[in-house]
Amino acid sequence: MRDQTAELLSWYDTHARVMPWRVGPSDRKKGIRPNPYHVWMSEIMLQQTTVAAVKDYFLKFISLWPTVQELAAADDADVMAAWAGLGYYARARNLLKCARVVVAGYGGDFPADHAQLLKLPGIGPYTAAAVSAIAFDVPETVLDGNVERVMARKHNIQTPLPTAKPELMALAEGYTPEERPGDYAQAVMDLGATICTPKNPACGICAWRDDCQGRLAGTVAELPRKLPKKAKPTRLGIAYVARRQDGAWLLETRPKKGLLGGMLGWPGSEWNEGPTPNPPLDLAWTELGEEARHTFTHFHLRLKIMVGWAPSDAKPAVGDFIPHTEFAPSALPTVMRKVFDLAHVTLRPD
Repeated sequence: MRDQTAELLSWYDTHARVMPWRVGPSDRKKGIRPNPYHVWMSEIMLQQTTVAAVKDYFLKFISLWPTVQELAAADDADVMAAWAGLGYYARARNLLKCARVVVAGYGGDFPADHAQLLKLPGIGPYTAAAVSAIAFDVPETVLDGNVERVMARKHNIQTPLPTAKPELMALAEGYTPEERPGDYAQAVMDLGATICTPKNPACGICAWRDDCQGRLAGTVAELPRKLPKKAKPTRLGIAYVARRQDGAWLLETRPKKGLLGGMLGWPGSEWNEGPTPNPPLDLAWTELGEEARHTFTHFHLRLKIMVGWAPSDAKPAVGDFIPHTEFAPSALPTVMRKVFDLAHVTLRPD
């Protein structure tokens, strides 16, 4: 397996993807080391998100908060607003928690040890392995979706995911080298992302094609196998969008715990099979003729939208009126932005 690791590293030396958080193989050979803060930040952002979606967010965060100390000192609302649109908002809350723990408990230096990294908020086994290997060249084994796919195909593993995870991890560990483990971790992920892709893999130019058992058996297109997914349920909700004639919008900051915790949003009902109306103000609400629809990890959401004009002296039971000059729709999470996009045309001041 070590010979095949060397083959993959040789391929990576030529074909490594260029990313704003990555120190490429040529620079590594010159002694330039990755910034652990950048590695950690990118890995948190990349959880369940594509590289293309993350690049601009990463650059924005590094521009706003160049060091972990500056991020730890940032206002929660500013960080949540900067994260808006990237999704999976618990990551943003854990990003802040982790930064503050690293500053308070580790003097601003991320630990290199896998076990210590696992103690930090928002860091699981994969992220700990990635930070340890990429930032510190510790020979830890990464196993993300790309690596699972590569290992399943290379060894023609018929066991479906997620049952196959321990088997795939054991195989992946066999390729992890003592030297250049950080480059290897990125190489095998790059192979999965650019060559051994879910559909139409480019087997003809793969560095591991000669020994790929899936290719030899003709099963590449079927792997990795997966257990059938359960159908996602659909939840319903009501969003209330109110505006005053001076242009101010009624918004609330959602509770820190729970879905979209700490994010700006429109007051509304609970999200369930039969939501109870819960208007934040007593006024003449009008139902918009369109729903905002969004899919979360575990369910689909359909939001009925109620709009209304509020008097200048309105005192809402929930939320506060924010002057239109201080309100940026881009600070809303995606589902709330969808509500705004549908409702704002109806609520234009005279």
